[in-house]
Amino acid sequence: MTTPDVLISEVGPRDGLQSVKAIMPTADKLRWIDALHAAGVREIEVASFVPAKLLPQMADAAEVVRHAVTLPGLVVMALVPNRKGAQAALDAGVHKLTMPVSASMAHSLANVRKTPTEMVEEVRAIADLCRASAPQVKLEAGISTAFGCTLQGLVPEDDVIRLAVQCVEAGAQEVGLSDTVGYANPAQVRRLFKRLRAELGVHAGAAHMHNTRGLGIANCLAAWDEGVRTFDASLGGLGGCPYAPGASGNAVTEDLVFMFEAMGVRTGIGLEKLIAARAPLMVGLPGEPVYGMTPEAGLPKGFVQETISHV
Repeated sequence: MTTPDVLISEVGPRDGLQSVKAIMPTADKLRWIDALHAAGVREIEVASFVPAKLLPQMADAAEVVRHAVTLPGLVVMALVPNRKGAQAALDAGVHKLTMPVSASMAHSLANVRKTPTEMVEEVRAIADLCRASAPQVKLEAGISTAFGCTLQGLVPEDDVIRLAVQCVEAGAQEVGLSDTVGYANPAQVRRLFKRLRAELGVHAGAAHMHNTRGLGIANCLAAWDEGVRTFDASLGGLGGCPYAPGASGNAVTEDLVFMFEAMGVRTGIGLEKLIAARAPLMVGLPGEPVYGMTPEAGLPKGFVQETISHV
């Protein structure tokens, strides 16, 4: 029995659901999260704590969190854009908070109505809140539009690294990089994650890649080559950013897990059960496109996964 080599963080119940017009009923969300957990997924971003009038898909965030924290061994994560959202998430019982801090001024103003500098101050305020009232809760920042922006265009790499350092100095325990609009290529991913890990050391966090131009899995592999061991992905490739035009398609969890397992890199996730978790997703969002090459093609003949123990 061995422990996983990588952490696959499932973001579909948050990133995926907030990107589609339909609202998944709460009961279907809970069944989907249960199915992901049963497949061996051990970190799930289950909700955003934002005003329901802005994202009605997330109106049941607290109820979803309260259910998810009952699942054994699951790290329950929520996205929060500000201190008010963070307090609500902490009250619901989350284990981990993640904050979107955009390297693009234009995207930051469209997404959270604050400048990147103002968002660093929000990181500081939430870090202070966690230290005071919930020191066991981890705080991570995701640098969105780290590889380019449909609104601004080029995002200088120096700006990305500077912002990441500021987030750690403000109290974030991890800082990852997000290809919000699917502009990244493997050479760029290697270069930027190499710099991030050199600057932040143990505080360097996850790779969040989109498949908008078909490079999502290739970019994840490039990040793996540079030592990244946590990867965000979405079942069926559901998701994108509603405030970043053209940001379609997260990296597909099923394809990412298959790639790693085929390489002998253990994810702790059972592929057959993971593919089965597409069923409650499709029931909850009838007619919504669901992607993934591995579920379509099936597992190769003779493909066997090693048994994993979760610790």
